[in-house]
Amino acid sequence: MKSKTWFALLSIYIIWGSTYLAILFVVETIPPFISAGIRFLISGAVLFIWRRLARDPMPTRIQWRSAAIAGTLLLVGGNGLLSWSEQRIPSGVAALLIGSVPLWLVLLEALRPGGAKPTWQSILGLTIGFAGIVLLIGPAEFTGGTIQFDPTGILICLLAAFIWSLGSIYSRTADLPNSALMMTGMEMLAGSIGLFILATLTGEWQNFSIAAISQKSLYGLTYLIMIGSLVGFVSYAWLLRNAPVSLVATYAYVNPLVAILLGSLLANESLTPRIFIAAVVIIGSVVLINTSKKVKVIQEEETAGAIAE
Repeated sequence: MKSKTWFALLSIYIIWGSTYLAILFVVETIPPFISAGIRFLISGAVLFIWRRLARDPMPTRIQWRSAAIAGTLLLVGGNGLLSWSEQRIPSGVAALLIGSVPLWLVLLEALRPGGAKPTWQSILGLTIGFAGIVLLIGPAEFTGGTIQFDPTGILICLLAAFIWSLGSIYSRTADLPNSALMMTGMEMLAGSIGLFILATLTGEWQNFSIAAISQKSLYGLTYLIMIGSLVGFVSYAWLLRNAPVSLVATYAYVNPLVAILLGSLLANESLTPRIFIAAVVIIGSVVLINTSKKVKVIQEEETAGAIAE
């Protein structure tokens, strides 16, 4: 059992850490909302059919409504905006910004009526974490660095992390199926509809050509569907049932590091001391928050890849 646990854990370390690079390759020739919609339509259909064949109960109308809201927040606002932002910023930087999800969760939870108030440890983690974000993306004159990332891409990626956090908080109390995989499949199906609508509203279909899809983008999309969504979520669901939550939560620390390394090795993304220091600060703040005794921000619905997975 121990070897299975570590195999599953290493799987989500590598798989979910690599999805940021896969998204970067996909959006080179496939519009972001269309590619995310295709990904979640196929993955969601596979998970939903599988769980129905396994005799999971048919979801109720209220559960479908909850899944539609959660899917819109998590997959349209979260993953969809992440995919869009990776047209403008490096995948490793996107992974670090998405790694700020636990910071937003603590902040939103503190502001929510009846929500858990942050401990001193969480407040310290918030302060350190947002300082790390400023170090990563702040003006060169302020931070002393030389790299200036696209401000629109940065803003959209931070918005993705914020909306994902809203979806995570909503999912905690929403009427959703007990089966994590059935719930995920429903949210993917609902999210795919929202992504296709957004693709229509932004004019992606008019600029989309199947003939223009590169082999690299096609491989990346296949990887996201088969490995990132299906294998990754199955491994994650198994871990939630068979491993301590504190151990499962470590993926939130490892994924950004994997994304930065792969982006540097396979996409020639710059890895400077400024990025490295910012990564240590942001990830350290997440560790500090997640070890707080009173505020637990790693939930079944949340992933720092979140969003990417």
